[in-house]
Amino acid sequence: MRGPGTWWRGKSTPAKVEAYTRWSFHMFAAIELFAAGLPAFAEVGPAPGSWLLLLMVGVHAGACAVTASRALDWTRGQRAQPVRLLWVLTAVTAVIAVLTFVIADHAVKGEVSDNAGIFGIVVIFGVGNVTLGVRARKRVLAIVGGFATGSALLVLLLGTPGPGALVTGMIVLISGGALAFTAVFSVWLLDAVYELADARETRARLAVAEERLRFGRDLHDVIGRNLAVIALKSELAVQLARRERPEAVEQMIEVQRIAHESQREVRDVVRGYREADLGVELSGAQGVLAAAGIDCSVDGADTAGLPGEVQSALAWVVREGTTNVLRHANAAQCAVVLKVTEGQVVLTVENDGIRAVGDGSGDGDRGGEGSVGGAHAHRSVGAGSGLAGLRERLAVVDGTLEAGPVGAEAFRVLARVPLGSGAGWGSASGSASASASASRKAAAAAVGPAVGRGSAS
Repeated sequence: MRGPGTWWRGKSTPAKVEAYTRWSFHMFAAIELFAAGLPAFAEVGPAPGSWLLLLMVGVHAGACAVTASRALDWTRGQRAQPVRLLWVLTAVTAVIAVLTFVIADHAVKGEVSDNAGIFGIVVIFGVGNVTLGVRARKRVLAIVGGFATGSALLVLLLGTPGPGALVTGMIVLISGGALAFTAVFSVWLLDAVYELADARETRARLAVAEERLRFGRDLHDVIGRNLAVIALKSELAVQLARRERPEAVEQMIEVQRIAHESQREVRDVVRGYREADLGVELSGAQGVLAAAGIDCSVDGADTAGLPGEVQSALAWVVREGTTNVLRHANAAQCAVVLKVTEGQVVLTVENDGIRAVGDGSGDGDRGGEGSVGGAHAHRSVGAGSGLAGLRERLAVVDGTLEAGPVGAEAFRVLARVPLGSGAGWGSASGSASASASASRKAAAAAVGPAVGRGSAS
């Protein structure tokens, strides 16, 4: 069952800001109708002019809502700038403002300020929605100033005294300018949020590319020199063999030795690249989740005394769990706890914000059943390849993995790894990942949770 808040929780942060901005400007149309149309209807009474007045204000409010929607579409690059629609709204605003003023003036026997109030509300909301489709600062100022000046001249020509016309112009200038500033600032904020999301994605891709270049350089340094030596010694062995010299055998033995040495060095490079450091992953997970707007707390003992293979296995749990929290959950909070109890290391990753089935968030296996982030927590936990990969890594150190929902809005990943007699807490750390460079650790911390590099899912 999808709750009433599922639609909202299923959106990303930029999409939430966009939805909030759109509905805010749609609400302005309703505010205009209630602020100008209904009071005017109450003042005029059930006369035919009152219905016409209410209808015209409603038409203008609808035109403003449509213009706001098209202007925001243009902001997001989904359509061309609605220049023609902006001119139409400007003309409709001028015509309806004049008609509402005339109708109210003939129907209401009272103060002129009542009539000017309805006129001003229509013009102010027209200004705000027109500026929503304009970017240049000078054009925004020209629109606001033009509407204010035109409003003062119109009400003056329609019989309003000079001071009253001036007050009307000032009201339109101040209120319309405030609404125009709101429109411009809202568009700026929406663009900034999307640009920030794009920058985070670009930064993650650049980090991955940098890590691949580093790995390529390491392989080149290891393999390039040895292959050059092998080629040279092989050529020498060929020449010696053609001359039937016994030294050819010694050269081929040397080639064999260098080949075995190169094989061992490549394995060392790959092992250093693939193994993860637990301390780096914990710090990286907290930083990446905080950057994504998720409150992440990391609590636990020092990881320096843990055996290298235990650190590596638990680091993959942190990396995979964090990756899936970002991909498959709408979490607001995430807690990572590492502790040692009764001869075993226990790592817990728990987050809120489980997505309901059918919200369109899943994409294949990553959002499928058994994902560590709990996208579809009610299905059989353990069916996903992400959990299977983590269990295989933990099995190497005799560890176990449990994952599943906790209540209705939380998901927990629990990993247990026993500490043997020779690998107790506080023993010297012989982590194989110590051979990796500091740059690799920093890239792994930033890239692992963000993009799931090496993710089992």
